[in-house]
Amino acid sequence: MSEATSEYPLSLSIDYPDRKLSRLTTFFRIFTVIPIAIILGLIIGGSTGASTGSAMGGWNYQYAAGGALLGFPLLLMILFRKKYPRWWFDWIQELLRFMTRVDVYFWLLNDIYPSTDEEQYVHLDLQYPDVEKDLNRWLPLVKWFLAIPHYIILFFLAIAALVLWIVTWFIILFTGRYPKGIFDFIVGVFRWSLRVTAYAFILITDRYPPFSLE
Repeated sequence: MSEATSEYPLSLSIDYPDRKLSRLTTFFRIFTVIPIAIILGLIIGGSTGASTGSAMGGWNYQYAAGGALLGFPLLLMILFRKKYPRWWFDWIQELLRFMTRVDVYFWLLNDIYPSTDEEQYVHLDLQYPDVEKDLNRWLPLVKWFLAIPHYIILFFLAIAALVLWIVTWFIILFTGRYPKGIFDFIVGVFRWSLRVTAYAFILITDRYPPFSLE
């Protein structure tokens, strides 16, 4: 992993389930995820459909939450007050952790039901920004536009991930195991997407996200 990538203000790692996974909950995963997805949808005020049916899965969810619920008020605070309230940062971090646990469960990366508050198998950390030193007050106005190349790449990566999700569903049903190569790819797409969210929507950094799965 490169130094630039490893030091990005958002880091994500997911524990690989090196064991037999539940074939039963895997078979019914699109249904078993619904209760926790409803809770998540109520929290962020959005639709649960992004976590249960779209090709982009939870990545659409992160963009919707980051852009509509969180991004605009943060933009105004940074622009006019040069402040990023610590309590708001803590809320965002816990919300992203919860969303990622739900996404990980839906994408079959683990068969342990996602908790609303415990870390479990998802390790997601954000770096709290020093607004005066780290953030340009005008850049949030255009970050969403500057991130367009990432949206395009992530769109195709999400299609590939969806195909692999279907393939993995069958593999788990027959073998009970999650292929390590596919696991690393899916986690990489999660990581890439979250870094774009950190840059363009929750505005914790002015560092442009790397074009990298690592």
